[in-house]
Amino acid sequence: MFARMHLAVAPACNIQCNYCNRKYDCANESRPGVVSERLKPEEALRKVYHVAAKVKELSVIGIAGPGDALANPRGTMKTLRLIKEHFPDLTLCLSTNGLALPEYAEELHRLGVKHITVTMNTSDPATAAKIYSWVLIDGEKCAGPAAMAEFLARQQEGLRKMAEMGALVKVNSLLIPGINDHELETLSKKIKLMGAHMHNIMPLISNPAHGTAFGLLNWPEPSPAQLEHVRSSCGDIKQMAHCRQCRADAVGKLSEDRFSAFSIKEMGEASLPGDNGALAREKWRAQAQDFVTRQRMATKADCGPERRTKSEYLIAACTKGMGLVNQHFGHAKEFYVYKVAGGEPRLLNVRKVKNNYCAGPDTCDDSPATLDDIINTIKDCQAVVCLRVGYGPHKSLVSAGITPVTDTPYIPLEQAVVEAARQMEKVAAIPGIDTARVEFTKGAFK
Repeated sequence: MFARMHLAVAPACNIQCNYCNRKYDCANESRPGVVSERLKPEEALRKVYHVAAKVKELSVIGIAGPGDALANPRGTMKTLRLIKEHFPDLTLCLSTNGLALPEYAEELHRLGVKHITVTMNTSDPATAAKIYSWVLIDGEKCAGPAAMAEFLARQQEGLRKMAEMGALVKVNSLLIPGINDHELETLSKKIKLMGAHMHNIMPLISNPAHGTAFGLLNWPEPSPAQLEHVRSSCGDIKQMAHCRQCRADAVGKLSEDRFSAFSIKEMGEASLPGDNGALAREKWRAQAQDFVTRQRMATKADCGPERRTKSEYLIAACTKGMGLVNQHFGHAKEFYVYKVAGGEPRLLNVRKVKNNYCAGPDTCDDSPATLDDIINTIKDCQAVVCLRVGYGPHKSLVSAGITPVTDTPYIPLEQAVVEAARQMEKVAAIPGIDTARVEFTKGAFK
Protein backbone atom coordinates (compact mmCIF):
# COMPACT_ATOMS: atom_id res chain seq x y z
CA MET A 1 0.00 0.00 0.00
CA PHE A 2 2.77 2.46 0.94
CA ALA A 3 5.87 3.15 -1.14
CA ARG A 4 9.54 3.34 -0.24
CA MET A 5 12.59 4.79 -1.91
CA HIS A 6 16.22 3.70 -1.56
CA LEU A 7 18.92 6.31 -2.17
CA ALA A 8 22.14 4.90 -3.61
CA VAL A 9 24.57 7.28 -1.89
CA ALA A 10 26.82 4.64 -0.28
CA PRO A 11 29.09 2.96 -2.86
CA ALA A 12 31.90 1.70 -0.58
CA CYS A 13 31.77 -1.28 1.76
CA ASN A 14 33.79 -2.27 4.83
CA ILE A 15 33.31 -6.03 4.53
CA GLN A 16 33.28 -8.54 1.68
CA CYS A 17 30.36 -10.95 1.82
CA ASN A 18 30.63 -14.14 -0.19
CA TYR A 19 27.02 -13.67 -1.29
CA CYS A 20 27.45 -10.11 -2.58
CA ASN A 21 28.79 -8.57 -5.77
CA ARG A 22 27.95 -4.90 -6.21
CA LYS A 23 27.12 -3.73 -9.71
CA TYR A 24 26.68 -0.18 -11.00
CA ASP A 25 24.80 0.96 -14.09
CA CYS A 26 22.83 -2.28 -13.83
CA ALA A 27 19.15 -2.42 -14.72
CA ASN A 28 18.86 -6.15 -15.38
CA GLU A 29 19.15 -7.63 -11.90
CA SER A 30 16.82 -7.35 -8.93
CA ARG A 31 18.85 -8.01 -5.77
CA PRO A 32 20.69 -6.07 -3.08
CA GLY A 33 23.92 -4.36 -4.11
CA VAL A 34 22.94 -3.32 -7.62
CA VAL A 35 22.01 0.17 -8.85
CA SER A 36 21.55 2.02 -12.09
CA GLU A 37 23.01 5.28 -10.77
CA ARG A 38 25.16 6.25 -7.80
CA LEU A 39 24.06 9.51 -6.22
CA LYS A 40 25.62 12.41 -4.41
CA PRO A 41 23.56 13.81 -1.50
CA GLU A 42 22.32 16.80 -3.52
CA GLU A 43 21.31 14.51 -6.38
CA ALA A 44 19.52 12.25 -3.93
CA LEU A 45 17.49 15.19 -2.63
CA ARG A 46 16.46 16.24 -6.15
CA LYS A 47 15.49 12.66 -6.91
CA VAL A 48 13.26 12.52 -3.83
CA TYR A 49 11.48 15.68 -5.01
CA HIS A 50 11.10 14.09 -8.44
CA VAL A 51 9.61 10.88 -7.02
CA ALA A 52 7.45 12.61 -4.39
CA ALA A 53 5.75 14.64 -7.13
CA LYS A 54 4.57 11.43 -8.82
CA VAL A 55 4.28 8.87 -6.01
CA LYS A 56 1.83 10.13 -3.39
CA GLU A 57 2.20 6.85 -1.49
CA LEU A 58 5.84 7.63 -0.66
CA SER A 59 6.35 6.98 3.03
CA VAL A 60 9.87 5.72 3.73
CA ILE A 61 13.30 6.93 2.60
CA GLY A 62 16.13 4.47 3.14
CA ILE A 63 19.83 4.17 2.49
CA ALA A 64 20.71 0.58 1.72
CA GLY A 65 23.86 0.71 -0.36
CA PRO A 66 24.97 -0.32 -2.84
CA GLY A 67 27.76 -0.71 -0.26
CA ASP A 68 27.30 -0.15 3.46
CA ALA A 69 25.64 3.06 4.57
CA LEU A 70 28.08 3.54 7.48
CA ALA A 71 31.17 2.81 5.41
CA ASN A 72 30.19 6.05 3.64
CA PRO A 73 29.33 8.17 6.69
CA ARG A 74 29.82 11.64 5.17
CA GLY A 75 27.47 11.09 2.22
CA THR A 76 24.99 9.09 4.29
CA MET A 77 24.68 11.64 7.10
CA LYS A 78 24.46 14.60 4.72
CA THR A 79 21.71 12.87 2.77
CA LEU A 80 19.76 12.09 5.93
CA ARG A 81 20.03 15.72 7.08
CA LEU A 82 18.76 17.00 3.73
CA ILE A 83 15.80 14.63 3.67
CA LYS A 84 14.90 15.45 7.27
CA GLU A 85 14.94 19.18 6.46
CA HIS A 86 12.95 19.01 3.22
CA PHE A 87 10.65 16.05 3.94
CA PRO A 88 9.99 15.97 7.68
CA ASP A 89 6.92 13.74 7.24
CA LEU A 90 8.89 10.85 5.68
CA THR A 91 10.30 8.04 7.79
CA LEU A 92 14.09 7.69 7.65
CA CYS A 93 15.62 4.23 7.70
CA LEU A 94 19.05 2.77 7.15
CA SER A 95 20.52 -0.66 6.44
CA THR A 96 23.96 -1.67 7.62
CA ASN A 97 26.13 -4.69 8.32
CA GLY A 98 26.66 -3.21 11.79
CA LEU A 99 30.46 -3.03 11.80
CA ALA A 100 30.49 0.76 12.25
CA LEU A 101 27.10 1.05 13.98
CA PRO A 102 28.48 1.62 17.54
CA GLU A 103 30.43 4.63 16.26
CA TYR A 104 27.48 6.31 14.52
CA ALA A 105 24.49 5.19 16.61
CA GLU A 106 24.14 8.46 18.51
CA GLU A 107 24.39 10.59 15.36
CA LEU A 108 21.71 8.49 13.67
CA HIS A 109 19.51 8.97 16.72
CA ARG A 110 19.98 12.77 16.58
CA LEU A 111 19.02 12.74 12.91
CA GLY A 112 15.77 11.00 13.73
CA VAL A 113 16.55 7.62 12.15
CA LYS A 114 14.16 5.35 14.02
CA HIS A 115 14.24 2.31 11.75
CA ILE A 116 17.48 0.35 11.43
CA THR A 117 18.15 -2.91 9.62
CA VAL A 118 21.26 -4.84 10.64
CA THR A 119 22.42 -7.83 8.59
CA MET A 120 23.50 -10.57 10.99
CA ASN A 121 24.02 -14.06 9.60
CA THR A 122 25.56 -15.79 12.60
CA SER A 123 26.88 -15.30 16.12
CA ASP A 124 29.70 -17.85 15.64
CA PRO A 125 33.09 -16.48 14.44
CA ALA A 126 33.95 -19.78 12.75
CA THR A 127 30.75 -19.66 10.71
CA ALA A 128 31.31 -15.98 9.92
CA ALA A 129 34.71 -16.86 8.46
CA LYS A 130 32.86 -18.99 5.88
CA ILE A 131 30.40 -16.23 5.02
CA TYR A 132 32.77 -13.22 4.79
CA SER A 133 36.10 -13.02 2.94
CA TRP A 134 37.33 -10.09 5.04
CA VAL A 135 36.27 -7.25 7.30
CA LEU A 136 37.85 -3.82 7.67
CA ILE A 137 39.02 -3.53 11.29
CA ASP A 138 40.62 -0.17 12.17
CA GLY A 139 41.55 0.47 8.55
CA GLU A 140 42.99 -2.99 7.79
CA LYS A 141 41.44 -5.88 5.91
CA CYS A 142 41.30 -8.82 8.30
CA ALA A 143 40.11 -12.40 7.89
CA GLY A 144 39.73 -15.48 10.05
CA PRO A 145 37.79 -16.24 13.26
CA ALA A 146 39.55 -13.61 15.42
CA ALA A 147 38.62 -10.79 13.05
CA MET A 148 35.11 -12.17 12.75
CA ALA A 149 34.73 -12.26 16.53
CA GLU A 150 35.49 -8.52 16.65
CA PHE A 151 33.06 -7.88 13.81
CA LEU A 152 30.26 -9.82 15.51
CA ALA A 153 30.89 -8.05 18.81
CA ARG A 154 30.54 -4.65 17.12
CA GLN A 155 27.34 -5.74 15.37
CA GLN A 156 25.81 -6.73 18.69
CA GLU A 157 26.96 -3.58 20.45
CA GLY A 158 25.45 -1.41 17.73
CA LEU A 159 22.16 -3.29 17.78
CA ARG A 160 21.86 -2.88 21.54
CA LYS A 161 22.68 0.84 21.41
CA MET A 162 20.08 1.59 18.75
CA ALA A 163 17.41 -0.45 20.56
CA GLU A 164 18.17 1.31 23.86
CA MET A 165 17.69 4.68 22.14
CA GLY A 166 14.23 3.62 20.97
CA ALA A 167 14.91 2.63 17.36
CA LEU A 168 12.97 -0.21 15.77
CA VAL A 169 15.70 -2.68 14.85
CA LYS A 170 15.10 -5.36 12.24
CA VAL A 171 17.71 -8.05 11.68
CA ASN A 172 18.24 -9.51 8.21
CA SER A 173 19.75 -12.99 7.97
CA LEU A 174 20.64 -14.95 4.84
CA LEU A 175 19.70 -18.61 5.02
CA ILE A 176 22.75 -20.38 3.60
CA PRO A 177 22.23 -24.15 3.41
CA GLY A 178 25.03 -26.14 4.99
CA ILE A 179 26.60 -23.10 6.66
CA ASN A 180 24.22 -21.27 8.99
CA ASP A 181 20.87 -23.02 8.58
CA HIS A 182 21.27 -24.84 11.90
CA GLU A 183 22.20 -21.62 13.76
CA LEU A 184 19.39 -19.24 12.89
CA GLU A 185 16.98 -20.45 15.57
CA THR A 186 19.58 -19.64 18.26
CA LEU A 187 20.48 -16.34 16.57
CA SER A 188 16.80 -15.38 16.53
CA LYS A 189 16.56 -15.83 20.30
CA LYS A 190 19.74 -13.82 20.86
CA ILE A 191 18.72 -10.81 18.78
CA LYS A 192 15.38 -10.64 20.59
CA LEU A 193 17.26 -10.39 23.89
CA MET A 194 19.43 -7.64 22.39
CA GLY A 195 16.35 -5.57 21.54
CA ALA A 196 15.51 -6.43 17.92
CA HIS A 197 11.78 -6.31 17.13
CA MET A 198 11.73 -8.33 13.90
CA HIS A 199 13.75 -11.02 12.12
CA ASN A 200 13.84 -11.20 8.33
CA ILE A 201 15.26 -14.55 7.19
CA MET A 202 15.95 -14.39 3.45
CA PRO A 203 17.05 -17.06 0.98
CA LEU A 204 20.61 -17.03 -0.34
CA ILE A 205 20.76 -15.84 -3.96
CA SER A 206 23.57 -17.73 -5.69
CA ASN A 207 23.04 -17.32 -9.42
CA PRO A 208 26.48 -17.80 -11.05
CA ALA A 209 25.67 -14.94 -13.46
CA HIS A 210 25.82 -12.49 -10.53
CA GLY A 211 29.50 -13.22 -9.96
CA THR A 212 29.36 -13.75 -6.19
CA ALA A 213 31.68 -16.21 -4.47
CA PHE A 214 28.80 -18.49 -3.52
CA GLY A 215 27.34 -18.18 -7.01
CA LEU A 216 30.61 -19.19 -8.69
CA LEU A 217 30.74 -22.20 -6.36
CA ASN A 218 27.18 -23.12 -7.37
CA TRP A 219 26.24 -23.09 -3.70
CA PRO A 220 22.67 -24.39 -3.27
CA GLU A 221 19.86 -21.94 -2.59
CA PRO A 222 17.28 -22.94 0.02
CA SER A 223 13.91 -24.19 -1.18
CA PRO A 224 10.72 -22.39 -0.12
CA ALA A 225 9.99 -25.33 2.20
CA GLN A 226 13.41 -25.01 3.86
CA LEU A 227 12.94 -21.27 4.28
CA GLU A 228 9.50 -21.67 5.80
CA HIS A 229 10.71 -24.41 8.15
CA VAL A 230 13.50 -22.22 9.49
CA ARG A 231 11.17 -19.24 9.88
CA SER A 232 8.72 -21.40 11.81
CA SER A 233 11.50 -22.54 14.17
CA CYS A 234 12.32 -18.87 14.89
CA GLY A 235 8.87 -17.95 16.15
CA ASP A 236 10.08 -16.31 19.37
CA ILE A 237 10.39 -13.02 17.47
CA LYS A 238 8.14 -11.53 14.80
CA GLN A 239 9.11 -12.88 11.39
CA MET A 240 9.07 -10.84 8.19
CA ALA A 241 7.83 -12.97 5.31
CA HIS A 242 7.21 -10.42 2.53
CA CYS A 243 10.78 -9.23 1.83
CA ARG A 244 11.67 -8.84 -1.87
CA GLN A 245 15.48 -8.49 -1.40
CA CYS A 246 15.29 -5.14 -3.16
CA ARG A 247 17.84 -3.27 -5.23
CA ALA A 248 19.76 -0.44 -3.56
CA ASP A 249 17.84 2.06 -5.72
CA ALA A 250 14.34 0.59 -5.37
CA VAL A 251 11.38 2.97 -5.80
CA GLY A 252 7.70 2.30 -5.25
CA LYS A 253 5.64 -0.41 -3.60
CA LEU A 254 7.16 -3.76 -2.72
CA SER A 255 5.24 -5.48 -5.50
CA GLU A 256 6.02 -2.79 -8.09
CA ASP A 257 9.62 -1.55 -8.29
CA ARG A 258 9.75 1.57 -10.50
CA PHE A 259 13.45 2.43 -10.20
CA SER A 260 13.88 2.55 -13.98
CA ALA A 261 11.24 5.29 -14.30
CA PHE A 262 13.23 7.79 -12.22
CA SER A 263 16.63 8.80 -13.53
CA ILE A 264 18.74 11.75 -12.42
CA LYS A 265 19.71 12.23 -16.06
CA GLU A 266 16.12 13.19 -16.83
CA MET A 267 15.86 15.67 -13.96
CA GLY A 268 18.55 18.03 -15.19
CA GLU A 269 19.93 20.77 -12.94
CA ALA A 270 16.69 22.60 -12.24
CA SER A 271 16.26 24.21 -8.84
CA LEU A 272 14.22 22.41 -6.22
CA PRO A 273 10.46 23.01 -6.51
CA GLY A 274 8.65 24.76 -3.68
CA ASP A 275 6.09 21.99 -3.25
CA ASN A 276 7.43 18.80 -1.66
CA GLY A 277 4.13 16.95 -2.12
CA ALA A 278 3.29 16.82 1.60
CA LEU A 279 -0.41 17.66 1.14
CA ALA A 280 -0.91 14.91 -1.44
CA ARG A 281 0.81 12.41 0.87
CA GLU A 282 -1.27 13.53 3.85
CA LYS A 283 -4.49 13.05 1.89
CA TRP A 284 -3.37 9.63 0.67
CA ARG A 285 -2.46 8.47 4.17
CA ALA A 286 -5.85 9.52 5.52
CA GLN A 287 -7.57 7.57 2.75
CA ALA A 288 -5.32 4.55 3.31
CA GLN A 289 -5.94 4.58 7.05
CA ASP A 290 -9.68 4.76 6.50
CA PHE A 291 -9.48 1.86 4.06
CA VAL A 292 -7.41 -0.27 6.47
CA THR A 293 -9.80 0.45 9.35
CA ARG A 294 -12.84 -0.57 7.31
CA GLN A 295 -11.15 -3.74 6.07
CA ARG A 296 -10.11 -4.75 9.58
CA MET A 297 -13.64 -4.22 10.86
CA ALA A 298 -15.05 -6.31 8.01
CA THR A 299 -12.51 -9.07 8.61
CA LYS A 300 -13.20 -9.12 12.35
CA ALA A 301 -16.94 -9.31 11.79
CA ASP A 302 -16.48 -12.17 9.34
CA CYS A 303 -14.24 -14.35 11.54
CA GLY A 304 -16.68 -15.94 13.96
CA PRO A 305 -16.47 -19.50 15.36
CA GLU A 306 -18.07 -20.96 12.24
CA ARG A 307 -14.93 -20.07 10.30
CA ARG A 308 -12.68 -22.31 12.37
CA THR A 309 -10.99 -25.15 10.51
CA LYS A 310 -9.90 -28.49 11.93
CA SER A 311 -7.14 -29.08 9.43
CA GLU A 312 -4.15 -27.02 8.27
CA TYR A 313 -3.99 -25.70 4.74
CA LEU A 314 -1.34 -24.01 2.62
CA ILE A 315 -3.02 -21.51 0.33
CA ALA A 316 -1.45 -19.26 -2.29
CA ALA A 317 -3.01 -15.90 -3.11
CA CYS A 318 -2.69 -13.50 -6.04
CA THR A 319 -2.66 -9.73 -5.56
CA LYS A 320 -1.43 -6.67 -7.41
CA GLY A 321 -1.52 -4.49 -4.30
CA MET A 322 -3.61 -3.06 -1.45
CA GLY A 323 -3.61 -6.47 0.26
CA LEU A 324 -6.64 -7.59 -1.75
CA VAL A 325 -7.51 -10.48 -4.05
CA ASN A 326 -7.45 -8.40 -7.21
CA GLN A 327 -5.37 -10.31 -9.76
CA HIS A 328 -5.93 -13.06 -12.32
CA PHE A 329 -3.86 -16.22 -11.86
CA GLY A 330 -2.20 -15.76 -15.24
CA HIS A 331 -1.03 -12.23 -14.41
CA ALA A 332 0.66 -13.14 -11.12
CA LYS A 333 4.42 -12.75 -10.94
CA GLU A 334 4.45 -13.77 -7.29
CA PHE A 335 2.24 -15.62 -4.82
CA TYR A 336 1.58 -14.88 -1.15
CA VAL A 337 1.64 -18.25 0.61
CA TYR A 338 -0.37 -18.55 3.84
CA LYS A 339 -0.79 -21.34 6.35
CA VAL A 340 -4.34 -21.47 7.70
CA ALA A 341 -4.58 -23.43 10.96
CA GLY A 342 -7.65 -23.34 13.15
CA GLY A 343 -9.04 -20.57 11.01
CA GLU A 344 -6.05 -18.31 11.66
CA PRO A 345 -3.94 -17.20 8.63
CA ARG A 346 -0.18 -16.71 8.83
CA LEU A 347 1.92 -15.44 5.93
CA LEU A 348 4.80 -17.84 5.31
CA ASN A 349 6.45 -16.49 2.21
CA VAL A 350 6.14 -14.52 -1.00
CA ARG A 351 7.24 -16.73 -3.87
CA LYS A 352 8.28 -15.29 -7.22
CA VAL A 353 8.02 -17.00 -10.58
CA LYS A 354 10.37 -16.59 -13.52
CA ASN A 355 7.60 -15.46 -15.88
CA ASN A 356 3.89 -14.87 -15.43
CA TYR A 357 1.60 -16.91 -17.64
CA CYS A 358 -0.30 -14.09 -19.29
CA ALA A 359 0.53 -10.40 -19.73
CA GLY A 360 -2.70 -9.51 -21.54
CA PRO A 361 -5.50 -10.86 -23.74
CA ASP A 362 -3.19 -11.47 -26.70
CA THR A 363 0.08 -12.34 -24.99
CA CYS A 364 -0.49 -15.48 -22.93
CA ASP A 365 2.56 -17.71 -22.75
CA ASP A 366 1.03 -21.13 -23.22
CA SER A 367 4.38 -22.94 -23.22
CA PRO A 368 4.33 -25.93 -20.86
CA ALA A 369 7.60 -24.82 -19.24
CA THR A 370 6.15 -21.51 -18.03
CA LEU A 371 3.06 -23.07 -16.51
CA ASP A 372 5.07 -25.94 -15.03
CA ASP A 373 7.39 -23.45 -13.31
CA ILE A 374 4.43 -21.54 -11.85
CA ILE A 375 2.72 -24.66 -10.57
CA ASN A 376 5.98 -26.04 -9.20
CA THR A 377 6.37 -22.80 -7.21
CA ILE A 378 3.13 -23.49 -5.31
CA LYS A 379 3.02 -27.29 -5.60
CA ASP A 380 2.79 -27.78 -1.82
CA CYS A 381 -0.34 -25.60 -1.61
CA GLN A 382 -3.83 -27.07 -1.53
CA ALA A 383 -5.47 -24.04 -3.15
CA VAL A 384 -4.78 -20.79 -4.97
CA VAL A 385 -6.99 -17.73 -4.49
CA CYS A 386 -7.30 -15.38 -7.47
CA LEU A 387 -9.83 -13.33 -9.45
CA ARG A 388 -10.06 -15.80 -12.32
CA VAL A 389 -8.13 -18.61 -13.93
CA GLY A 390 -8.17 -19.72 -17.55
CA TYR A 391 -9.25 -23.13 -18.77
CA GLY A 392 -5.74 -24.43 -19.52
CA PRO A 393 -4.13 -23.35 -16.23
CA HIS A 394 -7.23 -24.57 -14.38
CA LYS A 395 -6.81 -28.09 -15.75
CA SER A 396 -3.11 -28.09 -14.87
CA LEU A 397 -3.75 -26.81 -11.34
CA VAL A 398 -6.40 -29.45 -10.72
CA SER A 399 -4.09 -32.17 -12.06
CA ALA A 400 -1.42 -30.99 -9.61
CA GLY A 401 -3.89 -31.20 -6.70
CA ILE A 402 -4.26 -27.41 -6.32
CA THR A 403 -7.81 -26.08 -6.06
CA PRO A 404 -8.53 -22.78 -7.87
CA VAL A 405 -10.66 -20.47 -5.68
CA THR A 406 -12.25 -17.57 -7.55
CA ASP A 407 -15.21 -16.58 -5.39
CA THR A 408 -13.42 -14.22 -2.97
CA PRO A 409 -12.83 -11.14 -5.18
CA TYR A 410 -11.61 -7.82 -3.82
CA ILE A 411 -11.44 -8.81 -0.17
CA PRO A 412 -8.32 -8.86 2.08
CA LEU A 413 -5.94 -11.74 1.45
CA GLU A 414 -6.14 -13.00 5.05
CA GLN A 415 -9.93 -13.14 4.89
CA ALA A 416 -9.85 -14.81 1.46
CA VAL A 417 -7.47 -17.61 2.42
CA VAL A 418 -9.49 -18.37 5.57
CA GLU A 419 -12.65 -18.51 3.46
CA ALA A 420 -10.92 -20.81 0.96
CA ALA A 421 -9.79 -23.14 3.75
CA ARG A 422 -13.31 -23.19 5.22
CA GLN A 423 -14.84 -24.03 1.84
CA MET A 424 -12.32 -26.80 1.21
CA GLU A 425 -13.01 -28.34 4.61
CA LYS A 426 -16.76 -28.11 4.05
CA VAL A 427 -16.53 -29.89 0.71
CA ALA A 428 -14.04 -32.45 2.06
CA ALA A 429 -16.70 -33.56 4.52
CA ILE A 430 -18.96 -34.64 1.64
CA PRO A 431 -18.39 -38.36 0.88
CA GLY A 432 -16.85 -39.00 -2.52
CA ILE A 433 -15.85 -35.38 -3.18
CA ASP A 434 -12.22 -34.62 -4.02
CA THR A 435 -11.49 -30.96 -3.16
CA ALA A 436 -8.65 -30.92 -5.67
CA ARG A 437 -11.21 -31.54 -8.41
CA VAL A 438 -13.49 -28.66 -7.44
CA GLU A 439 -13.22 -25.02 -8.52
CA PHE A 440 -14.84 -22.67 -6.02
CA THR A 441 -16.57 -20.07 -8.15
CA LYS A 442 -18.75 -17.15 -7.16
CA GLY A 443 -21.85 -18.28 -5.32
CA ALA A 444 -20.77 -21.91 -4.95
CA PHE A 445 -20.56 -23.86 -1.68
CA LYS A 446 -21.82 -21.03 0.56
